[in-house]
Amino acid sequence: MIQKAFFKYIENFKGFSREIWILTLITFINRAGTMVLPFLSKYLNEDLGFSLGQVSWIMVSFGCGSMLGSWLGGKLADKIGFYKVMIFSLLTSGLMFFGLQHITNYIGLLVAIFLIMTIADMFRPAMFVSLAAYAKPENRTRALTLVRLAVNLGFAAGPALGGLIIMNIGYKGLFWVDGLTCIVAILIFWLKVKEKQKSSYLDKRNPGEILTASVFKDGPFWTFLIMCVINGIIFFQLFTTLPLYHKVQFNLTELRTGLLLAFNGILIFIMEMPIVSYIERKKYDKVKVVTVGTFIMGLCMYLLLINQWEIVLWIMMFCMTFGEMLAFPFSNSFAMSRAPKGHEGRYMAIFTMSYSLAHILSAKTGFTIVSIFESYQYNWFFMGSLGVIGTLLGYWTLLLIKRENKS
Repeated sequence: MIQKAFFKYIENFKGFSREIWILTLITFINRAGTMVLPFLSKYLNEDLGFSLGQVSWIMVSFGCGSMLGSWLGGKLADKIGFYKVMIFSLLTSGLMFFGLQHITNYIGLLVAIFLIMTIADMFRPAMFVSLAAYAKPENRTRALTLVRLAVNLGFAAGPALGGLIIMNIGYKGLFWVDGLTCIVAILIFWLKVKEKQKSSYLDKRNPGEILTASVFKDGPFWTFLIMCVINGIIFFQLFTTLPLYHKVQFNLTELRTGLLLAFNGILIFIMEMPIVSYIERKKYDKVKVVTVGTFIMGLCMYLLLINQWEIVLWIMMFCMTFGEMLAFPFSNSFAMSRAPKGHEGRYMAIFTMSYSLAHILSAKTGFTIVSIFESYQYNWFFMGSLGVIGTLLGYWTLLLIKRENKS
């Protein structure tokens, strides 16, 4: 019985090209090394002594850099190709992380984090376009899911290792590991994957299923993006307000916070690919799936209003992971399906910018609510209510697409 279940699980991973597996490997290496992000707010607040207001503005600069980088990455991926953008992004940002540890003043960090994120997040839209080039159309959602698995497995290992590094070496060790993993990942990509000059899946003479005069006139896409921003605002609470809440409310160490985040990554590694494969086989509507995921993520924020028992943090993380598994893979896939061939970079740039905007709004909104009311409870209620609004937007997107298909 167990053997049969195991082979059925392995079946979900068949049919990918060699390039997709290498992209998955470098994504895992890169994400496992991204130990700075989950601990950035704690590092700024506890190690450098910045106020929550200052921390929120540094997180805003993080998000602004991410937005600019996403836009540039998508634009350049269409102009000069995803391959060059990916190599430049990871190599340069890796070197920049080495220098970041030496900047400890407020203005310097605002500028440095903005610049690093501008370079680092050029990688994301370019990587999405590379998936479109190296994966067959019927495998695209599963390929996106495979890369997400690598991201989450990396995040499972990263925070736990990061907690150990902080306790033994200090925060400075995180910057060295982050920089080195960026460089190692992109060297593997450069050595093992050759640039694809032309792809039958990116042929401009054979346009995609959806053709609009401009991405800016694609009404369902923009309504959907607002729901994605709300998803992101809720999700990024895991890396901004929640680690500080762990300490304030439950007195958790960095290692225990890291283990909670690792729990999220392990669940995704075990469950996401079978869930995605099942949903694809059943041909459920992508927007419906994302809408359900948004609803669950909003409920998780309401769950945090119960603040007496630590077990609630684990239950919340379990439910959040389930919502995330429904919302994120199919968000990527829907965004890519709306893009005309040859314009994937532009669509995926705007899509990834929505999560960068979410990062800005998540940090600033969360920390502002906590500072004003001097309580995390108001923040959890606000985030849960956002989830309800996001669910309604998902329903509205479905109506717009239905109207579009009729016309």
